[in-house]
Amino acid sequence: MGMTDAPQVSIVIPVYNEAESLPELLSWIDRVCTAHQLSYETILVDDGSQDASWAVIQEQQARYASLRAVRFQRNYGKSAALNIGFQKSRGQVVITLDADLQDSPDEIPELVRMIRTEGMHLVSGWKQKRHDPLGKRLPSRFFNYTTRLITGIQLHDFNCGLKAYDHQVVKSIEVYGEMHRYIPYLAKSAGFGRIGEKVVRHYPRKFGYSKFGFERYLNGFLDLLSVSFMARFGRKPMHFFGVWGTLSMLLGFGITLWLVVQKVLYATGVLGVGFRMRDVVDQPLFYMALALGVIGVQLFLAGFIGELVARSAADRNQYLIRDEIS
Repeated sequence: MGMTDAPQVSIVIPVYNEAESLPELLSWIDRVCTAHQLSYETILVDDGSQDASWAVIQEQQARYASLRAVRFQRNYGKSAALNIGFQKSRGQVVITLDADLQDSPDEIPELVRMIRTEGMHLVSGWKQKRHDPLGKRLPSRFFNYTTRLITGIQLHDFNCGLKAYDHQVVKSIEVYGEMHRYIPYLAKSAGFGRIGEKVVRHYPRKFGYSKFGFERYLNGFLDLLSVSFMARFGRKPMHFFGVWGTLSMLLGFGITLWLVVQKVLYATGVLGVGFRMRDVVDQPLFYMALALGVIGVQLFLAGFIGELVARSAADRNQYLIRDEIS
């Protein structure tokens, strides 16, 4: 399939030990896309599965000419699977969904319509009614609340695997580490701000078990801080470290100045008879001022090193051009 006959929709699906669900999922996708006359390709990314997932994918390729697949040597995680899937995609609209049959392919036509007709850059699914235990739902609500607060993006379910993207979005962002939870923020930071939401149906897990544990929430919070910092200060680290370094040094200098002035006033008798003045180096404030000065210098050095790295980076002058007239 060449660029001139690229499909309307690319469906990217990370796969990790989902051999039982794949035949039903692929049949479901084909049924929905055929009924709505959507030309499509399905890109399965086997993320180092240890079951028969790859063998099942090879079997299904004989049934679906639109099926493409990538197999990792080992398990790299969902972000890596999505990133390679985005690179391989050729459709004008890119859909992502999980392989466990909890996301419904019936949502695909409406998601495609929202991207193509409403001009959305990204549409995220919202599993308003979740078929998960309370131990997963409550931490998820707190995670989503915190993410909304930090990113300013008003989505109810950042971690929903069912999302739709304009092709320009997936070609303009890089998903790595555990950043798949924050793709809406990555898209917003790249200039794609038309982000919407759609209530989607969530099904109980039919086969296997969840591949994610409680640690994903802790890792997710750390990743949120990381992606937020990189989006704001990735190209200008001195604007962060320099400000805090300056404040720290000024505060340390101010405390030291006050201690010196206090000592001078005591020596000249201004503070009055009977006032006992300790040596400057005997006062806790002196060591606080010393610590603030050292911290300020370290922050400045971190900012300078960050600037050197940023200026030496290969992508320091890579920007997204929306339109051009020549």
